[in-house]
Amino acid sequence: MTQFKFKYPLYFIFIVIVSCKKPYAPPAITTQRSYLVVEGVINPDSGSTIIKLSRTVNLSSAKTANPETGAILSIQASTGNIYHLVETNKGTYATGGLNLDITKTYRLNIKTSNNQQYASDYVPVKVTPPIDSVGFLTQASGVQLYVNTHDANNNTRYYRWDYTETWQFHAQYFSAFITNGTSIVTRRQDQFVYYCFANDASSSIILGSSAKLSKDIIYQNPITFIASNSEKVGMKYSIMVNEYALTGDAYNFYSNLKKNTEQLGSIFDAQPSNINSNIHNISNPAEPVIGYVSACTVQSKRIFISNSQLPSSWVPANTMHCELDSNWFARPGSRPPENQVLEFLVPITSTTIPVSAFYAPGLPNIIGYIGADVNCVDCTLRGTTTTPVFWK
Repeated sequence: MTQFKFKYPLYFIFIVIVSCKKPYAPPAITTQRSYLVVEGVINPDSGSTIIKLSRTVNLSSAKTANPETGAILSIQASTGNIYHLVETNKGTYATGGLNLDITKTYRLNIKTSNNQQYASDYVPVKVTPPIDSVGFLTQASGVQLYVNTHDANNNTRYYRWDYTETWQFHAQYFSAFITNGTSIVTRRQDQFVYYCFANDASSSIILGSSAKLSKDIIYQNPITFIASNSEKVGMKYSIMVNEYALTGDAYNFYSNLKKNTEQLGSIFDAQPSNINSNIHNISNPAEPVIGYVSACTVQSKRIFISNSQLPSSWVPANTMHCELDSNWFARPGSRPPENQVLEFLVPITSTTIPVSAFYAPGLPNIIGYIGADVNCVDCTLRGTTTTPVFWK
């Protein structure tokens, strides 16, 4: 009896605690405040300088992009020279090659559409060493891409990378036919939608440091990992890696930002910490601004990976659940005869695409077409048929 008197009260307390739990939304999740986000570097070379401005959004918001449009941006040298940027897309501001004096310091000036003025601290120009190589290692579950670089003068020590990737892929089925709105006709070559190209860009912060080494060498620093069943490596893949030299302060900023945005969620992860931006609201220095303006030359290197360089057992996952189905001019057994081609394949708005024709036994007469869902036939829904200029 003593055991039961001891257990049941505890069990009752547990039920009460569990049943009384209520969801809690911290004020930070529902705040109406929106902070300026600044992305980009000042490129003193002949390459373009591109700065992206946006505003933060609440975690509960359905909006994922919030570009800051209509701003006025300029780069100011410590000598007083001003270089203006132009908005080329919503929230994206750019200028051509500046060919700046790398012995001077520079800052970014921003005037938003609501007349708030921001300025970064003046920063020195860092000269980024060339990328030695971009390579990959084949593992059981996929391919790991990495970068090698070094500075023979031991002047860099802190590095950041980003990348853009492009891959060729194909639809599940090749379609030899197309509707013109009244009938099914053979596709012209410029109407083929079997082979396409897709693009993506890095979304994580990639850093490397040789500060604790005797030599300024970065060896096989991970860039990205591609799963063995990814469509990216189903045919041919290319990655362009960009390298940026950082100051120690810039490296610390990106390191803290990485911890706060990518390495939280478990009790073993780093605790949130303050992110010290070098961009300030001139009239309200206490306002948080997310971003860090650096000035550095940019080094880039591109590599290609063909499917033949990878294990032959790797097959892209079929996520479309594609099936073929017959569409008859006169479906057998239907009374009156049903013209499925006219009903399902001919309308311009149809989501079923003709793939191939089928014929009467021993006769050249087409009696129908095999069709499939547009997602399984038209690769342009996920990419473009235009071959990139750099593709080889």
